[in-house]
Amino acid sequence: MYVRGRRSPVIGRARQVHRWSGVVFTLAVLATIVALSLPDPIVWVSYLPLIPLAALLFTGLFMLVSPIRARRTA
Repeated sequence: MYVRGRRSPVIGRARQVHRWSGVVFTLAVLATIVALSLPDPIVWVSYLPLIPLAALLFTGLFMLVSPIRARRTA
């Protein structure tokens, strides 16, 4: 994962997925707010932000654990 101060391509990919998941999550939350503020709200739209939120959780945990794991193995 980490090689003496250099980032692995896997970490870079995880950061990129994490950033784009944040953008998609923000747009999904805004779409949910709009959909639920309609006179006849579309309730199933309220579950849409959970998909990018899960991606944010897993990529965030991966980026948190990677340096710790690399220090223990080095």
